[in-house]
Amino acid sequence: MEKIILLSQNELAKITNHRSGEIKFGEKIITVPKDADIVEFMSSCDAKFVLIGIPEDIGIRANLGRAGAASAYESALKNLVNIQHNKFCKGSNLLILGHLDWSEEMKIANDLDPKNKEERKELFDLVEKIDIEVSHIVHQIVKAGKIPIIIGGGHNNAYGNIKGLALAKGKPVNAINFDAHTDFRTMEGRHSGNGFSYAYEDGFLKKYFVFGLHENFVSKSVFNTLKDLNSRVKYVTYEEIEVKREKSFEAELENALEFIKNEPFGVELDLDAIPNIPSSAMTLSGFSVDKARHYLYYFGKHQNASYLHICEGAPDLDDSKNNHLTGKLIAAMITDFMKAKSV
Repeated sequence: MEKIILLSQNELAKITNHRSGEIKFGEKIITVPKDADIVEFMSSCDAKFVLIGIPEDIGIRANLGRAGAASAYESALKNLVNIQHNKFCKGSNLLILGHLDWSEEMKIANDLDPKNKEERKELFDLVEKIDIEVSHIVHQIVKAGKIPIIIGGGHNNAYGNIKGLALAKGKPVNAINFDAHTDFRTMEGRHSGNGFSYAYEDGFLKKYFVFGLHENFVSKSVFNTLKDLNSRVKYVTYEEIEVKREKSFEAELENALEFIKNEPFGVELDLDAIPNIPSSAMTLSGFSVDKARHYLYYFGKHQNASYLHICEGAPDLDDSKNNHLTGKLIAAMITDFMKAKSV
């Protein structure tokens, strides 16, 4: 795990804004002590959840998207450590490992043109390197008996999450994805648009449900693929629920859970499905923040919910004075999931 840069207790204290009469999350969050064995410490500590950051947008670049998602982890971390530790959610239930260091790879990616065929292949290769490390760390966290919380980064990391969970469980696993896109595109080389199709093809993903797919964003060929795989890949569109009003949000949550609940499953959320959240594929139409948070809580409550992945948020693309708000939302979503698992 040489790519991990551990968060130290000293660094945690520096970003925690202490206030008299209050106890902040950062004052109770657990970190790995210097010189401790990471796996042994994870296994023995009292925290139920282990958080890891993946500050990269290489997979998004390889998918011809706008860079910026590398900034989400730092923004989320600064907000998370400054929420209140109280009876509803306790910082002591969270171990923050730190982040996977992709600084060198990001420098290489900065000099590559994804519109150039050969240079795009180099981006694909970089994403494969990321896949290896992400799957390894998720595998280690799950084997230690903990629940990973992964903050991206691009949605390419769904592949590593699913693979790591499947390897830890010794069998294919399921996934639910709150997303405007399927990320089940052709296997042309690894990027943020095909993490689930690669995981499916490689035998790590058994069943997959896409929640709130935007009908205008999915190609005919992908819809044909989904139709062919209907017994194992299902979806409901945003338009069916909110525009045509043919289906209800709550009923579709139940349908999706019924489809995936019999195996360990990952809970995925792409922030580009929520209106006005800075991301590589920002939208003005989609489910509200409140519905996204309810989605996380709803699926998090199930005993087979085995990891949380929040991705594609890009505070760097927010040129307003409130560019900390994306991190604030991610922090709230993390605690929604933690509260669900504590019920």
